[in-house]
Amino acid sequence: MIVQALTLPVVVLTYIGIAIGKYPKLRMNRATIALAGAATLIVAGVMPLERATAALDADTLILLFAMMIINAHLKLAGFFGWVGALVLRFARSPRALLAWIIMASGILSALFLNDTVVLVLTPLVLEIALTQKRDPIPYLIGLVTAANIGSTATITGNPQNALIGMSSHISFVSFLASLAPVSIAGLVIAWAVVIRAYRAEFADARLDRQLSPAARLYTPLLYKTLALLAVMLLAFLAGMPVPLASLGVAAALLVTRRIKPERILSQLDWPLLIFFSGLFVVTGALSVSGLTEDLFALASPLIDAGVLPLTIVTVVLSNLVSNVPAVMLFRPLVAHLADPARVWLTLAMASTLAGNLTLIGSVANLIVAESARSRGVELSFREYLRAGVPITLLTLAVGVLWLTVL
Repeated sequence: MIVQALTLPVVVLTYIGIAIGKYPKLRMNRATIALAGAATLIVAGVMPLERATAALDADTLILLFAMMIINAHLKLAGFFGWVGALVLRFARSPRALLAWIIMASGILSALFLNDTVVLVLTPLVLEIALTQKRDPIPYLIGLVTAANIGSTATITGNPQNALIGMSSHISFVSFLASLAPVSIAGLVIAWAVVIRAYRAEFADARLDRQLSPAARLYTPLLYKTLALLAVMLLAFLAGMPVPLASLGVAAALLVTRRIKPERILSQLDWPLLIFFSGLFVVTGALSVSGLTEDLFALASPLIDAGVLPLTIVTVVLSNLVSNVPAVMLFRPLVAHLADPARVWLTLAMASTLAGNLTLIGSVANLIVAESARSRGVELSFREYLRAGVPITLLTLAVGVLWLTVL
């Protein structure tokens, strides 16, 4: 009882801080809040150090770390700029431009972490839209909603899917086969909704295809990275564990005579790794203290009631505390269920698509909004809702129907 009395306040305060993103009058972000919560539990003796280290999910952390290294090499090689140039080269109208942006964002986010994809593509989309004298807002909304939707399809698409993939032991191919149809349908929905919401922008008009942003490529690094990525994807398809395949490729990329290690390491999202590590310890404390059993008794009627109830609970929780912490809370409960695979897939689908509901629904949304603001383009909370809400509701409906009959 004493352990529970110490654990619950720390866990609740940590999740409140994560939900808000800070504590009043303190310079803390989600990463430092999670780390401080974990440290408090360890120092207080709730989580002995050996139990805390055991709570860290090495597979998930390795996968995230390896994908960050791969993404850093793609960025330095100019890959994402090259994709942006191709988008404008093939787009002949505003509708086609939106379609190419959505397709590029969705596919790249399925292969790589969606946060990285929008980080590097947002400046390119802004440059294309402003150079073509178009309203950048609908294209930015298309970019970020497509990134979230596309990332639903794979284990490597976003952080919560990485966590789900490692926890569920669902293979890369099975995960892809189960959720790729939802992503494909979702990308079509996003395109249609954005066009309907911004009819004036997509009235018949042609683009000036001569105004194309120049892509600066570092070809030796690009060829090496793409070759190793092909090897990684083949390893995924062959059934090799995803963390091992991605780590092997990341290690091979780091063996180089051309790029200083500091350039790569400076590109990594260290706060995300700290955030995950802290949350592993905080949620692990629930199990150590015995609170997991109490949570399971309360949540199991909803979790095990079917795809729709679980989707509703996940969407609400994801928008209260963000998608990664929401999945973390479900993680120790799913193993007790009769059909864990369907529950894991529902969590992946709902927690990811829920990120499109509001501007603060996912980290990717905030990255796009902040990047646009730094370049003088304001994507407001209210403006985002114009397309974000219908896209979320329609894609969730598709996901629920698909996983119900799957």
